[in-house]
Amino acid sequence: SVDINKQMLFIRSLFFYIFFISSIIFVSLLINILYLFTSTSTLQNICKYWIELNNKVLSFLCKINYIVTGYENLPNEPCIIIANHQGPWESLFVQTLKIPSSSIIKKNLTMIPFFGWGLAALKPIRINRETKLSSLKKVVSKSVDRLKNGSSVIIFPEGTRNNAIYGPSKFSASFARVGMIAEVPIVPVCHNSGKFWINKTFTKNPGTIKVKIGKPFLIKNEKLDVMEIEEWFRKNYKALNV
Repeated sequence: SVDINKQMLFIRSLFFYIFFISSIIFVSLLINILYLFTSTSTLQNICKYWIELNNKVLSFLCKINYIVTGYENLPNEPCIIIANHQGPWESLFVQTLKIPSSSIIKKNLTMIPFFGWGLAALKPIRINRETKLSSLKKVVSKSVDRLKNGSSVIIFPEGTRNNAIYGPSKFSASFARVGMIAEVPIVPVCHNSGKFWINKTFTKNPGTIKVKIGKPFLIKNEKLDVMEIEEWFRKNYKALNV
């Protein structure tokens, strides 16, 4: 029975990936074709519909659903969205929260055929991980620039994906610097997606991803406020997993 269950989960995950990869190719080509004729917001809305469809297929095939509380905490004006990082699921989900928005991504991601080309068309902020100091300066200056021009910014302050067992790790303070300079709210998004769509693991675990969008923070003191936000994530992550 346990073996049959494992086989079923594997088969369901396989069908999901067939859909996921083929639809990425389709939507990336579509975005690249439309890139010449339409706005970034329109392209991001197409991406949003694809992400929502992807989550419906994930629910149907892999029995992974999600519930979100706190949509009312998203401000109307541009903001910085920060989320803990566990895997691919939240990398996609956070793109649906504010449009237009700019994600901070590794430069080499845009080199991946189809997916990377589509990603580049969505106007992310590209950084080179090898040059940390200049990348940090670029994150701050480009993020402030985008926010001033009416786009929200999406940042994963942990910088790398963490195991769901351990919860959120230490944050880089760059998001707080951007928030202070641009004088915009920081909206925290806490989730436990890594328990179900496990990073670098083929088979998906059925269950419900819980997402909490918190009340916005305004940065007054970079160091103290980052500590307070980290504490908010730790406390809420524990509550999501009770």
